[in-house]
Amino acid sequence: METKHRTVLTLVTKLSSVSERIRTEALTSLREMSKLDPETRPIISDSGAIPYLAETLYSSSHTSQENAAATLLNLSISVKEPLMSTRGVLDAIAHILSHHNSTSSAAAIQSSAATIHSLLATTEDFRPVIGAKREIIYALVDILRSHSSSPARTIKDALKALFAISLYPLNRATVVHLGAVPALFNLVVKDGRVGMVEDATAVVAQVAGCEESAEAFRKVSGIEVLAELVASGGGSSMRTKENAVSALLNLVRCGGECIVSDVRELVVVDGIADVADNGSSSKGKNKALELLKVLFHESGELSTFSKFH
Repeated sequence: METKHRTVLTLVTKLSSVSERIRTEALTSLREMSKLDPETRPIISDSGAIPYLAETLYSSSHTSQENAAATLLNLSISVKEPLMSTRGVLDAIAHILSHHNSTSSAAAIQSSAATIHSLLATTEDFRPVIGAKREIIYALVDILRSHSSSPARTIKDALKALFAISLYPLNRATVVHLGAVPALFNLVVKDGRVGMVEDATAVVAQVAGCEESAEAFRKVSGIEVLAELVASGGGSSMRTKENAVSALLNLVRCGGECIVSDVRELVVVDGIADVADNGSSSKGKNKALELLKVLFHESGELSTFSKFH
């Protein structure tokens, strides 16, 4: 272990070299070490590398960007707290994401989006902190808007990051205000890849859980799209159907009686019943039953609901 400490400290010292070649070699080595040897991650963090890595995200060199972003991603797996507590890290990630159409390398963008998801996946306390970084949310949404020119892996990591951000209820209104709803539905309608649609509808289900979502969904005919996804024989995967049901349930819970009426009018009952009977998870089945209850039991149409209860 002592050898690893000495090696890491030597490499971190080289990050401040005036020679770009030396800095690049050190970054490359740290990237490989943090990927292949998890034991080195806390050592890299404790050796003061994180501020240098964050600063390197502003570099005009794509190679340097990529190495620094990949190293931060590797560190985020094991040493989340030091990353979150180091001043400037989130701003540097926001910089990379915000320049996805210009100066940022594709690999650095993908790693940065994945880092956000990694930081949030298991640590609830970080969700309000990152949710307050509007630049990050806006950049992730903008990556979805540019889905035709963005690599599939980057889009999926942006979706995962937005999903994790939206797990915190108070972040959802911000995500909606920054344009996520039209970007998400555009992706659902125009991207035929099953995995992409599944990931997009998972985010849709989360952002539906706030009062601000009702109007945003109306503007893009979101309820109609969700109804088509749920419909029996529509060709959607079961995971997509479950996500659509979850989105509709969150909508009717947050949107009031007007939204309940819209959903009741547009959604085909057989599609919801199919999820209730054949869903891939007990959670998905229970949400379908709950949606049926809200739509028909509370409206007095007991005979319609009773067939599925």
